[in-house]
Amino acid sequence: MTLETINYGILRTTSLGFDEAVEAVTAALAEEGFGILTEIDVQATLKKKLDIDRPKYIILGACNPNLANVVLNAEPWVGLLLPCNVVVQEIDGSTQIGFLDPEMIQSVTQNSTISDTACDAKDRLTRVANSIPE
Repeated sequence: MTLETINYGILRTTSLGFDEAVEAVTAALAEEGFGILTEIDVQATLKKKLDIDRPKYIILGACNPNLANVVLNAEPWVGLLLPCNVVVQEIDGSTQIGFLDPEMIQSVTQNSTISDTACDAKDRLTRVANSIPE
């Protein structure tokens, strides 16, 4: 299966509808030990606050407590970069899912102690992305 990457994330286009994609990614994240701490409906918020119509766009704040604890112990201010955000959005008639690349956290903090944990988190999120149907 093909994944795309950007400097700070992993991207997946899926044939699933928006709501199905949110359900699928939430379930797949749970299989890898991640829970959803926050859910931000960007489409609804911009409509309410600015009366702007946008395609569906949701930000899921995903957290694996065990991995977060290791990173917070090594770098107390890393909470500024947590949780691992996952975006589900409608683009050009399809549904796309983007995952924050946890290795970005290590590169920003320059703390080599969290490198193994960042790699572990990236492997888990990559498995989640690969589990979503194309």
